[in-house]
Amino acid sequence: SIVLATFLENEKVSISVVLGHAVQEVEILKEGDDEMKQRLSCIFAPEESKTYSPEELEKRKNNLKTWLETNHIPVTEQGESGRTLCVAGVLTVDPPYGPEECSSSNEIILSRVQGLIQGYLEKQQ
Repeated sequence: SIVLATFLENEKVSISVVLGHAVQEVEILKEGDDEMKQRLSCIFAPEESKTYSPEELEKRKNNLKTWLETNHIPVTEQGESGRTLCVAGVLTVDPPYGPEECSSSNEIILSRVQGLIQGYLEKQQ
């Protein structure tokens, strides 16, 4: 699939999605410059999003893992670098370890663990 962003007047943006099966050919007419990259990043990366250093990510992961274990929730580390947390074998949490980074095919477990992590993060602040 392809996402098309059209910049309109008054700093408004129109977003269109062309589904992959409808795409016949892609031709790059002009590479995006730094200004365009900045405009696109403002659309797709929320202002709240923050970049974390590897040390901060490791600390966040370890703190969340410890908190889950303290609350008797089984959690393991996955992946080559152990960056992904696996909760009860059915849900994963990727960096930076917030509710938005949870993934599971079981919607009930996903919702409950996201709620737990949200509560945990609110108590940390």
